[in-house]
Amino acid sequence: MTVFAHPEFDRHEHLSFGHDRETGLRAIIAIHNTDRGPALGGCRMFPYSTEEAAVRDVLRLSRGMTYKSALANLDLGGGKSVIIGSPQQHKTEALLEAMGRFVDQLGGLYVAAEDSGTSVSDLRVMRRRTEHVAGITQRIGFDGEPYDGDPSPATAYGTFVGVQAAVRYQLGRDDLEGLQVAIQGVGNVGYRLARHLRDAGARLWVHDVRDIQMERAVDELGAIPASAEEILYLPVDVLAPCALGAVLDDASIPRLRTRIVAGAANNQLARPRHDRMLWRRGILYAPDFAINAGGIIDISYERKPTEPAVVRRHIERIGDTLTELFDRSAKERLPTGLIAERLAEDRLKEAATAARG
Repeated sequence: MTVFAHPEFDRHEHLSFGHDRETGLRAIIAIHNTDRGPALGGCRMFPYSTEEAAVRDVLRLSRGMTYKSALANLDLGGGKSVIIGSPQQHKTEALLEAMGRFVDQLGGLYVAAEDSGTSVSDLRVMRRRTEHVAGITQRIGFDGEPYDGDPSPATAYGTFVGVQAAVRYQLGRDDLEGLQVAIQGVGNVGYRLARHLRDAGARLWVHDVRDIQMERAVDELGAIPASAEEILYLPVDVLAPCALGAVLDDASIPRLRTRIVAGAANNQLARPRHDRMLWRRGILYAPDFAINAGGIIDISYERKPTEPAVVRRHIERIGDTLTELFDRSAKERLPTGLIAERLAEDRLKEAATAARG
């Protein structure tokens, strides 16, 4: 199968493959769309079972970044990169520097940020070989706390705002007291989301593949542990997927016992048609590329230092965006994910038209 015939290829502008013999680096960079600006997106490191799986992931993730930035009204395009390998076994400073050289070859069309399997410190190593990295500047964050570039706090807060908007729309509630929430994945983002929800009075069920992460949520937040087999299917008000994607599919959706799906994970739908499956079941889906935009919003202000309150207000507009999507979905009788994609496409067309004069 050629790239152009790949089911996840969606008019991507650029796809490049990088290999470094000395360090063993195997990486892919995908740029989906730059109509609104340079393609900013995370650099993910993951031990993909096949190269095809890596290509599929980078194509899907880069497209999601385009829509994420468009819905958040950022002057950024969508891109993503993946490094094939285990972060625990294969990550070295030399490999990260090689990745920096690979990013630099694109001359700023793609700007790398932190993602699953990489960290702010990793991006700083890449920075030795390229200036085209983001999310590494120390400053005061949106919440008034010292910020080292990690987008997790902003992503978690934006997701929390999105959960509030979904609960208000679907359940008619302005508070979260006693709300029952199942969180799949309590890493950097999921744990912070859980803390926001606990502080707002919600009851939590959690699962993480790493026992230490789940134990932390249980011990520190009073969450109830759940197994991998049951976390998606608990009878709760909100299901918050905050791990890797593609958890909503033909097998899982019929078994869901929730009113709302609102989480921070990227690419929660295994296929676009699963958006309609959720809609037909009456489950309100907060499109992932709309609800988890807090991190990219925060990073975008690194280029133009701004008062933390301004950044916070921008993140909080995620709730307004979701409410608009929910309203349009009801009015047009179409799934929320499709409505979100159409709104993002409209904004991309506007940017392309403006660029042509």
